[in-house]
Amino acid sequence: MAKRIKIAWSSEPDKKDYPAAERYLCLLIESREAADLAAKLRKAPVTWQIARDILRAAAISTIGISDSEEERDKILAGQEVSPLLLVRHKETGRVIVADGFHRLCTVFKIDQRSKVPCKIV
Repeated sequence: MAKRIKIAWSSEPDKKDYPAAERYLCLLIESREAADLAAKLRKAPVTWQIARDILRAAAISTIGISDSEEERDKILAGQEVSPLLLVRHKETGRVIVADGFHRLCTVFKIDQRSKVPCKIV
């Protein structure tokens, strides 16, 4: 049986994650709505979800999913990793990974059943 890797999660997302989430959301929705969602994400509580469930809710195929070497090195070194920022997209019934896509993919490759902290609005 493979040794389970313990991931050190930060209690809150990095401050830079919110503007990154807003920039990504601006590609999908109007900038005013993206700014509103980023503000709501700042206030949202951190919850824990299963990595593979997040990918399923976001309709991201796990076939050929690749991890980030930078994120993997950080995790293996025991450095803290920032929680994900997620948005429920009501029109599609899907979740948008507004920030943390590479962290999510890396965690999934390490252990798809791993619990991941996230803020979701």
